[in-house]
Amino acid sequence: MAHKSHLRPDSARTGAIDFQTINRAALGALPALLMRWLPDGKKQGHEWVCRNPRRGDRKPGSFSVNLNTGRWADFAEADARGGDVISLAAYLGRLSQFEAARELAKMLGLKGGAE
Repeated sequence: MAHKSHLRPDSARTGAIDFQTINRAALGALPALLMRWLPDGKKQGHEWVCRNPRRGDRKPGSFSVNLNTGRWADFAEADARGGDVISLAAYLGRLSQFEAARELAKMLGLKGGAE
């Protein structure tokens, strides 16, 4: 009887990534991550409001990250938004979701990232 894998087809080549565990851990460390990634930002309620480092923002305001959920958006760019910390790391670092998850796992000391 063949064993059916629940992992994506590319996981055998690239290693398994536990996106959910990495996102959960990253969400717990989100304030520290944001201070590292977006140091000119500030907390406003449940949001981290800052300049978008990927474009020539002159002042903070249009780019924000929800500290409770990890959802983020640049309200000046329709396509710049995401639903979790991995997508934010991917956007900021110009990485794939897989690469961003792997880097976050390493940064957070998790074993859920593929080597």
